[in-house]
Amino acid sequence: MTEPVQPDPRVNPESEDEAAARKLRRIVLTGFMGSGKTTVGPLVAARLGWRFIDVDDVIEAEAGSTIADFFVRHGEAEFRRREQETIARLASGDALVLALGGGAFEDAATRSLLLALEHTLVVHLEVRLATTLARCGGSEGTRPVLADRANLEARYQRRLPLYRLADASIEVDALTPEEVAEAVVRAAETRPPSFRGAI
Repeated sequence: MTEPVQPDPRVNPESEDEAAARKLRRIVLTGFMGSGKTTVGPLVAARLGWRFIDVDDVIEAEAGSTIADFFVRHGEAEFRRREQETIARLASGDALVLALGGGAFEDAATRSLLLALEHTLVVHLEVRLATTLARCGGSEGTRPVLADRANLEARYQRRLPLYRLADASIEVDALTPEEVAEAVVRAAETRPPSFRGAI
């Protein structure tokens, strides 16, 4: 009769965190303009061997115009509708790092979809408004809201508590893009084992 194989006590069994991390399928980056989503996203994707997709790039390619032009021609409501549809379509992908536009997480339907999506980590890259102004100054042509300081501050204050509903928030003001990418990967590896979709 064959003796049952006993586990080698020298080998540590896989922890619940490690098992959950293997099942992570996508990371979604959210945050205010200037937080570095488009810069950090490709770095995270490269570390994981995943794809990187910027939602705004997809919308511009499909619309055949820049986001700024789309706003002028069709209005913000139509842009948000298209943005919501694009995110819903893209967010089903596997092995994916997805960068959202700054206003996407303000949409309740988009936010609910992403926060309920299994095997998904939503990460908020938290940036101070002063950092946004320093990083984005001079881009008023493509980001007209920068020219209206009161409106910009109102948007920031309105969105910040919504961004903080993400699974993790990383303060990025004093970090290099490489350090932010490392923090995102670390968040993916160390989230609680009860994380949705982990079992």
